[in-house]
Amino acid sequence: MDINGKVAVVTGGASGIGQAVTRRIAAAGGKVVIFDLNEDAGQAMVAELGADNCVFAKVNVVDEDSAKAGIEAAVSAFGTIHINVNCAGIGNAAKTLGRDGPFPMDVWSKVIAVNLTGTFNVLRLCAEVMAKHDPVNDDGSRGVIINTASVAAYEGQMGQAAYSASKGGIVGMTLPIARDLSTVGIRVNTIVPGLINTPLFNGLTPEFVESLSQSVLYPKRLGRPEEIAQLATSIIDNDYINGECIRMDGGIRMQPR
Repeated sequence: MDINGKVAVVTGGASGIGQAVTRRIAAAGGKVVIFDLNEDAGQAMVAELGADNCVFAKVNVVDEDSAKAGIEAAVSAFGTIHINVNCAGIGNAAKTLGRDGPFPMDVWSKVIAVNLTGTFNVLRLCAEVMAKHDPVNDDGSRGVIINTASVAAYEGQMGQAAYSASKGGIVGMTLPIARDLSTVGIRVNTIVPGLINTPLFNGLTPEFVESLSQSVLYPKRLGRPEEIAQLATSIIDNDYINGECIRMDGGIRMQPR
């Protein structure tokens, strides 16, 4: 699918990987609707890219009504939706059984809700809009959905039971959703990042970041959000990539801790 002139909904689009995806789609001539809870950061992106190319909707991806309102804002601004890139997510760390007792269920429920349920909530609503417009190319393409998992889906570390389960769920639902939506010309893929230099790393010491970098096979550094964004736009461009979970991690295989 040619990005130029197409409309993309990017969750978590005001920071980190989502922000890089937003910028790259806009640079390719796409229109972007940012779903995020950080209104200041979202409006800053609108100011940067221009109101003709980008709008912000304050959306809680877990809440059905909030997501529906965001979809309505996207359609109102740009007429339809062709692309959905889901980057919104949170992390946590707690052992299944720790010093303070078993893993708190409220902590478990929150990360599953945001990362897994929130991703599915938004993509299903975007797919509903995509299915209504005419195909945009000879392949019959109506839409592209890209979700964001993590290498923790495969090699979750100690304390990552909830986070790994949420990202493993995204990996696991990729092919079934691609199959579900194939009849209406919507492709579904998942990017599986490794250690990416997002704001999550801002509170870490340079020494710890360097030790993490050395655990990467090659190149020995953290990944850049722009590199994930480049992969996302490559997936959008290539109509034969479908039902795939693509690792982008410098060859890292996470150790237990």
